[in-house]
Amino acid sequence: MSDIIQLLPDHVANQIAAGEVVQRPASVVKELLENAVDAGATQINLVVKDAGKSLIQVVDDGLGMSMTDTRLAFERHATSKIKSAEDLFNLHTKGFRGEALASIAAVAQVQVKSKTEKADVGTSLQIEASRVKEQQACVTPKGTSIAVKNLFYNIPARRNFLKSDAVEQRHIIDEFQRVALAHPKVGFSYVHNSSELFHLKSANFRQRIVGILGAKTNEKLVPVEEQTDYIHLKGFIIKPEFAKKTRGEQFFFVNNRFIKSSYLHHAVNAAYEGLMRDKSIPSYFLYIDVDPKTVDINIHPTKTEIKFEDEHSIYAVMRSAIKHSLGQFQIAPALDFDRDTDFDTSYEQHKKPISNPTIQVNRDYNPFEVETPRKATSNFSNHKPIIPNAWESLYTDIQPQKDKVEHSSKFLNAPLENNLFQHEAISESIKCFQFNGKFIVADINDKLLVIDQHRAHSRILYEDLMKSITLDAAPCQQLLFPLEMEFSSADFQILTDVQEALVLIGFSFEKWEDNETLISGIPSHVKESDIAAMFDQLVADMRLGIPKNNFEQNDILAKSLAKNMAIKSGRILSTEEQHDLIHQLFTCKEPTKTATNQNIFINFAHQDLEHKLL
Repeated sequence: MSDIIQLLPDHVANQIAAGEVVQRPASVVKELLENAVDAGATQINLVVKDAGKSLIQVVDDGLGMSMTDTRLAFERHATSKIKSAEDLFNLHTKGFRGEALASIAAVAQVQVKSKTEKADVGTSLQIEASRVKEQQACVTPKGTSIAVKNLFYNIPARRNFLKSDAVEQRHIIDEFQRVALAHPKVGFSYVHNSSELFHLKSANFRQRIVGILGAKTNEKLVPVEEQTDYIHLKGFIIKPEFAKKTRGEQFFFVNNRFIKSSYLHHAVNAAYEGLMRDKSIPSYFLYIDVDPKTVDINIHPTKTEIKFEDEHSIYAVMRSAIKHSLGQFQIAPALDFDRDTDFDTSYEQHKKPISNPTIQVNRDYNPFEVETPRKATSNFSNHKPIIPNAWESLYTDIQPQKDKVEHSSKFLNAPLENNLFQHEAISESIKCFQFNGKFIVADINDKLLVIDQHRAHSRILYEDLMKSITLDAAPCQQLLFPLEMEFSSADFQILTDVQEALVLIGFSFEKWEDNETLISGIPSHVKESDIAAMFDQLVADMRLGIPKNNFEQNDILAKSLAKNMAIKSGRILSTEEQHDLIHQLFTCKEPTKTATNQNIFINFAHQDLEHKLL
């Protein structure tokens, strides 16, 4: 039998290694930014075109490289960060494996210009698919400039698997923010398709967070700091009332390296216990400094997962420090026994319309008339106070009001094959009742239907929203006072992609720039108080859905908004509202399933019920 095992050529081995290191354009951005930080740069500029598919360029003012180092940097396992295996347990830098540049050069066209401070001229190097095309001296400023062009040009299959520019752009922004937050003393800028998205100057931790997430974030931050023999914890958490229902602003940094840890995330949630709404996720920016010998960061190709020597101690310190900060800055609720409750307005009374106060005047009173004390007393005692009409309403009107179902008054009216209504009169004569505040039980055409009211309304709204986006724009209800909202750059980019669709379903915007928006109008069936939570959920759904085209984008948008706007379980509905909901459900194109393919109702024939009773 002949020998069948052979050594792979270097360029093939580099392409295989690139599969772990270079997964998408954001992976290249991460590696190049971290190399620039390790080079001691004080200013790093990122330039991207077509979401990194055409160009990724990182320019820094760091130490630079000599001609020999420039060439060796692109060899496999070539690094200046470690010299022995023991150095792996004393790491203070980002990249140390020596695979990044070699892997990038294997799947792209790379041009490097670098110069040290003492050198008279710099070095220019061009590499394509791991092969050096040109190396020569050049005039360039101190530092390094690396341009990665046409990523995956020699591996079409990998390039075809890349997502849309909008999706890849979001991943790049995520990586940029992680590196920028980890190194606030370094200035960063980010330009995408000739448009500057970030311009961050050297700052402290708080200023860097505000620079990335917006000026309004400053008032939401609560500082956290704790020093022990094992760990130094510092950073900021967000006040509980600003907690979101989606992830995206949770950052852990261990020795200035971004990591992901569900265990430490649980410690943060435990500290917030009892202070947040259900299913809310707090935002945090926590920096952990520990001895490098007590952590292992070489357990994952992207180095975002690490292993602590004593993670239980870190858990306890983090939970305790956050609890202390919430109490120290009076974030946790407290009872005030000294407060005067005489000026409090009852919960039901504040719902009443405001009316002008009435003043009763004694028109017979003469201030110049001399009266004896006895007469004055007599006049006062004989004066009958005027009692306002319907004074009993102050007590009898305090009755809980049933919530009204809020939904669009106009829905699709196309004829349906599976419509259970034979004619309009049936919808008015059907017998139905609400069960457990969640289900509507109805007797329709000798069948007993159990309908989930939230899912039913969600289906109605979904079809209404899709109709507004694709056919007829929905009416807009103008707000008396416009609602101002601010988003992070990544979230604002996501919303920008669906701005046109938002306008079609009834939103109106006076301002849409600089990561801020001014909402002047909303759909008629949306509460103003629900807008913030609705947009947060929409951003999260768009991230998870990763739309590939406009149809998928509109579909995700309609699903997200319909789910948030639909009536919730536990809401009490009147008989008329139940009839209306049932009728509109069975005028939908698909009344049996939600947009996410969940059953809306189940039905029982009378014969089935009789059989079960046997």
